[in-house]
Amino acid sequence: MFESAGVRGWVHARCFDCGADAGYGADRPVVLASVVKVPLVLEFARQVAADQLDPADRVRAGAADRLGGVGTAGCLDDVELSLRDAAMFALTLSDNTAADLLFDRVGLDNVRSLLRELGLARTRIVGAPRDIVLSMAEDLGAGDAAEFAARFAELTAAQVLATRALDPERTSASTPREMTRLLMLIGTERAGAPTACRWVRDLMLRQLNWYRLASAFPPAAVVWSKTGTLPGIRNEIGVVEYPGGGRYAVAVFTRADTVEQRMPEAEFAIGAVARQAIESIRHERPSTASDAQCRCC
Repeated sequence: MFESAGVRGWVHARCFDCGADAGYGADRPVVLASVVKVPLVLEFARQVAADQLDPADRVRAGAADRLGGVGTAGCLDDVELSLRDAAMFALTLSDNTAADLLFDRVGLDNVRSLLRELGLARTRIVGAPRDIVLSMAEDLGAGDAAEFAARFAELTAAQVLATRALDPERTSASTPREMTRLLMLIGTERAGAPTACRWVRDLMLRQLNWYRLASAFPPAAVVWSKTGTLPGIRNEIGVVEYPGGGRYAVAVFTRADTVEQRMPEAEFAIGAVARQAIESIRHERPSTASDAQCRCC
């Protein structure tokens, strides 16, 4: 399925009820891209729940903060908003500038500490979105993000794909298995205060992108998720909740040898592969009558 879509890919799926799983390359290091915004917003929500941050505090996105793209990142004028609205834009629109503003308030080291606390030893965050973009600009000899954007169309795919930002050994990265663990901890409210976990789930449920993971599941299924996109990189992690009660965490990461912005086959393959991984899980039945029943068996 990955090959027919013109990408290489890696996937992991896990059942909430019985813990059984299935995957392909589930322990392969993969580039996070904007999937990094999930632990970022989770740490923000935890700090709010602990009264360490006021979610109504105001932040301002000026010209120097704008990276281009959606939300405040692409605005032509300065924008002022609350921290919680910045978190909303970061997860629903994948707004890079909003995420940068959150990193400034939450603290990169605190997000890294959260990953260690949750046992995500193979998940690494090298910086905020601006740091990833600036590393690409530096690798390609551009003076800043604006010059990089202006020169991008003239660059070859080989030049772009060789940058640090697209190398899982040198950028923010994880594995599909660790990302389903993160989702399971959020979904079972073990990643922080229940209010923090629920708020993160609610924001992920409002994500506007539906043509990757959600595209393969019936309308009655609830999907809360987060995409990640960079040149050649298309990802999504999320939880699928079926009407009958079954819940599955799934993480799909892909890489193409092209920097084409439109690859609809790859977009839809993410959902198709996620569904196949979920359906291939061999559920573990409880060993005794007193054990909790797996609602998927």
